[in-house]
Amino acid sequence: MTRAVLGFLRFWYGFVIGDDWTVAAAVAAGFVGTWLLLRADVNAWWLLPLVVVGITAAGLVRDHARG
Repeated sequence: MTRAVLGFLRFWYGFVIGDDWTVAAAVAAGFVGTWLLLRADVNAWWLLPLVVVGITAAGLVRDHARG
């Protein structure tokens, strides 16, 4: 049973975090930021797509700079 649970957790860690933990952290920050803006009665539908596009562009620039 423990082996199955550990395998399940490893799968989800690899799926969510993947190769670059900064992407997962940015998306999590985008969710929190969207939630905070919604709690302040701000229409915040635009924040998460902006975060995703921004982190994707930053990742591409970072990978291109590495060679």
